[in-house]
Amino acid sequence: MSQHNQEIYRTTSARTGKMLAIILSICIVGGVIFFSMWDFWISYQAPVVAKMAGASAHNAAPGVATGKHMDVTLKFIESPDFKTFAFNALPGEDGHNPTINANVGDEIAFNVSNGGKSFHAFGVTKAAEGATGIIESSAIKSASNPLKPGQSGTSKFIPSEEGTYYYICTVPGHREQGMMGEIVVGPAKAGEAPKAAAAPTGVHHDFSVNFIESSDFKTFAFNALPGEEGHNPEFKVKSGDDVTFTVTNKGKSFHAFGIVSDPENVSSVLWNSAIAAASNPIKPGQGGTVTFTAGAPGTYYYVCTVPGHALQGMKGSFIVE
Repeated sequence: MSQHNQEIYRTTSARTGKMLAIILSICIVGGVIFFSMWDFWISYQAPVVAKMAGASAHNAAPGVATGKHMDVTLKFIESPDFKTFAFNALPGEDGHNPTINANVGDEIAFNVSNGGKSFHAFGVTKAAEGATGIIESSAIKSASNPLKPGQSGTSKFIPSEEGTYYYICTVPGHREQGMMGEIVVGPAKAGEAPKAAAAPTGVHHDFSVNFIESSDFKTFAFNALPGEEGHNPEFKVKSGDDVTFTVTNKGKSFHAFGIVSDPENVSSVLWNSAIAAASNPIKPGQGGTVTFTAGAPGTYYYVCTVPGHALQGMKGSFIVE
């Protein structure tokens, strides 16, 4: 009868205790981190939930500016028991969720700060309830990437039609807890109606620009750096003209192109004028071409639509007469 001389490994009760203590410590620390960020976790609305709710984010269009501008300052606040959320003041207090009165085509600039202890986000919608249908140009952060306490942001909104819009906290549930105010929009005033685009003229323009950067990457521009000949050239066309832009990336960063009405908000490109995008940009040495029809008369801007690049100088005037 054969014998097995295989060694059997055992551990001591003291060592087992240490291992259990380590595991328990990891669980406790993880739990503390998780629950300390509880408001952040519950602020995220899963895509499937949004679809079930009938969400169509950014499905409302902004209007065309008439030239009138108003600044609105709002602050997220909460009651001490966190049961009531509001803007500027709690219910019953002066300044609670102020109603904004505007007309079609007025530009409303929002300056929003988080004066509470929870996470919040901002946007304007036509929807009478929920947090869907947010107009893209009005959004400040989002439910999945909110404003933390003490942080702030800015956005702009131009109403395109009469009626009631709502400015809200877009974190799910916060609107229902009171973070909602009305924007009452009347008809465009006489002499301030937005100008309409002209019919196609049959005239065609070809423009070319190059993305370039300074050697220290602090200044971005088109064609030439500030102070040099050809820096960010101005282009003029007539409403209804066909325009072709050819762009080349002669820098070392990634870039994208588009015509926008507000260079500080490059998220909404006009007239299908985009070449590439921030999420799929033009690499160094590459280029692209786009053709579109110039819309309503006004002053617009051709920019790099990668966030921050227009502010670093990649911005030129595109005037439609």
